[in-house]
Amino acid sequence: MHEHWIADKMRRVEVSGIRKVFELGQSLKDAVNLSIGQPDFPVPAPIKQAAKLAIDRDQNGYTLTQGIPELRAKIQASLERRYPGYRDRDVVITSGTSGGLVLALTCTLNPGDEVIVFDPYFVMYPHFITMAGGVSVLIDAYPDFRIDLDKVRAAISPKTKAIVVNSPGNPTGAVYDRDTLRGLAQLAQERKILLLSDEVYSAFSFDQPFVSPAEFNEDAVVFDGFSKAYGMTGWRLGYCHGPRRLIEEMIKLQQFTYVCAPSMVQHAGIVAWDTDVSAIVAAYKKKRDRIVAGLKDRFEVVAPGGAFYVFPKAPWGTGSEFVLEAIKNSVLIIPGTTFSRRDTHFRISYAASDQTLERGIEILNRIARR
Repeated sequence: MHEHWIADKMRRVEVSGIRKVFELGQSLKDAVNLSIGQPDFPVPAPIKQAAKLAIDRDQNGYTLTQGIPELRAKIQASLERRYPGYRDRDVVITSGTSGGLVLALTCTLNPGDEVIVFDPYFVMYPHFITMAGGVSVLIDAYPDFRIDLDKVRAAISPKTKAIVVNSPGNPTGAVYDRDTLRGLAQLAQERKILLLSDEVYSAFSFDQPFVSPAEFNEDAVVFDGFSKAYGMTGWRLGYCHGPRRLIEEMIKLQQFTYVCAPSMVQHAGIVAWDTDVSAIVAAYKKKRDRIVAGLKDRFEVVAPGGAFYVFPKAPWGTGSEFVLEAIKNSVLIIPGTTFSRRDTHFRISYAASDQTLERGIEILNRIARR
């Protein structure tokens, strides 16, 4: 093997810190795993049955690159109800929400184009941008994980091509308020900057109705999926909607990359779209309340408004040092450096059983008293 075979850009793409901890969790016995963003509920039975039925009906071949018409029609009808004035909007079914983001960034970024990302950020964003030839411009959102529109204005340059926003967010669980999202959407529109909205946690907005910046900017591109709301993380089914011209390019690129989302999973998605998950969301809100209440006396915690993460500040040392001590005590959490330039915080996923959460709270509080 010759080292020069590896592209230079891959040296700027690091192995995910989440995966490292996830793999560690597979080797530890009786670990308290609060690391991975994997729903702890099973896929609802009607969705499983729909996938099995599709297989039995031999619906196992390639589909249209843009997705099967039945699923696209359901999503399109929903969009027309939600955005009645938008006439130039189309849908593509993707191989997960991440697949949609890769397609969109690859289709829009030229070498050196800048993309504004809010720090803390989902671990994949900077690497997606690097792979597409762009440059990440990070805006610090500490300590309360809110968007400061003045900072956004100051970060915009002639090279700015896009802004990525994620609400409810990973790793912080932050949910941006309506006025902030309206201001961001209008700023992007005024400056002719593409707004990319990752909404894969849209079902998990606990304290206020979910708001999409697409309500205020008809050119915003929205990415959503079935992984989190229906426990279908391994099924790799997402969708994207946005201006028809861009969606056409994404469909063209998908032909030569992912080809199409898994066929039987798309048929299951038709059933998932009409499945009520309100009881699951209510259960996760209770988990959110329990973990915030359990940690607030010994940790600096911003109560998350959605998703299923909390991002506390380490009570001593760096975030990485605290995580190492937690792992020594069989609690798997993720260091904040996986999602940020700062090494001050750590991420907890409370997508876990109530018993696991209680054990985690007890051990983390014990470690914090050091």
